[in-house]
Amino acid sequence: MPNWLNPEYLLTQFGAYVIVGLCLVIFIESSIFPVLPGDSMLFTAGLFVAQGAIHAPLWLVCLLVTVAALLGNAVGYLIGYKAGPALFNRPDSRFFKQEYVDKTHAFLEKHGPKAVVLARFVPFVRTFITWIAGVGRMDAKKYFTYTIIGGIAWAAGITALGHLLGNISFIKNNIEAIFVLIVLVSVVPLVVEWARRRRERKNGAVAETDPEVTQQIPRIDH
Repeated sequence: MPNWLNPEYLLTQFGAYVIVGLCLVIFIESSIFPVLPGDSMLFTAGLFVAQGAIHAPLWLVCLLVTVAALLGNAVGYLIGYKAGPALFNRPDSRFFKQEYVDKTHAFLEKHGPKAVVLARFVPFVRTFITWIAGVGRMDAKKYFTYTIIGGIAWAAGITALGHLLGNISFIKNNIEAIFVLIVLVSVVPLVVEWARRRRERKNGAVAETDPEVTQQIPRIDH
């Protein structure tokens, strides 16, 4: 993988400022730039703590990356809240319509808590969901409550997992394969949700297009 996507390379290049660099990457990915190796960096950070390459206790690293992730989500929400509606001021514009805001708002009001938590574990989606929540004016209290839950589970959870598995020889010797596996696993919730909704739409379409058929034979008078 390119160096700027290689978590081991990045963390090593940060040197004495490794924790600062780690938190900066997590903050940026959680707010404005989705093309960063957030999952694998958290896992590698936990692995580095276990190996002594990061000279800080695990609890402190988990705390700092969680704060960085939550701050990133707060900034992403504000970006969507402040800048997003300006894109929809022209209902007849080619790419944006006011109905998109309304639909986004309705979607997040219905699926918001689950969407915000699950999005944390899906690359790209974890960045975009913050903007969409802001654009759709998702209730701030609800949004931040569930982004805290998702942020702790994601940032602290994956870092702790890396620490737990960091000294296993197989993990250390196949770290790039592990990164690929992390990405694949993180996409599973999205695929499951997509399959479920597709099945529901299909069943709904069948119900609408296949009503009970009754045949009336006209009466013939002789």
